[in-house]
Amino acid sequence: MGTKSWWSRTDNRLLEAALGLAALFAGVFGILLPALGTVGLIDPVDTREVKVEATTRVPGNVTDAVAGHGMTLTGTHQADLAFAHPDLSERLLLALPDVVGSLLLLLVLALLLRIARTLRDGDVFVPKNARRVSVIGLTVLVQAVLSPVLPELTTQALVSGTPMAGQIPASITFTGEYVLLAFLILALGEVFRRGTKLRADTEGLV
Repeated sequence: MGTKSWWSRTDNRLLEAALGLAALFAGVFGILLPALGTVGLIDPVDTREVKVEATTRVPGNVTDAVAGHGMTLTGTHQADLAFAHPDLSERLLLALPDVVGSLLLLLVLALLLRIARTLRDGDVFVPKNARRVSVIGLTVLVQAVLSPVLPELTTQALVSGTPMAGQIPASITFTGEYVLLAFLILALGEVFRRGTKLRADTEGLV
């Protein structure tokens, strides 16, 4: 007696539509709009959230220098570094972390969409999906490293040689959640790979 799968063709289409819509939003809001802002076609990103050790107070003897660089820094612990009129290099540094993160997210969504499309044939356990899951795991691992490093590197580049450099200490904090998630996904990819190889070997014996 056959068993009826709970996953229908409509479910598959809805999943593909959701992944496609998510990829569209990531591309437009995470890549296209920041890129347009960087080249000056729309209002650019002009603020970066930074960590400071105490309430920010710019000394009076460096007020003119700070004004000359067009920066303001306000807040406690989590402060906002704002640029009045960022130039091209500053706009690029401000947008870079979000753009890179969105590119990695777009890659993950594209791979998930390809995996979802294999459901049309009723079987996701194919060699290509094993490779796709492994690439997703590596992408998440790269993002886990770049997520704290890239904003800090670009922030230090933004304030280098300005009075703000002394106000914003270099600080990189790694979190283990995304690293753990990456290794779990990589393990899942290995399960996919071994499962598909075992099935191929079994079918060869029939």
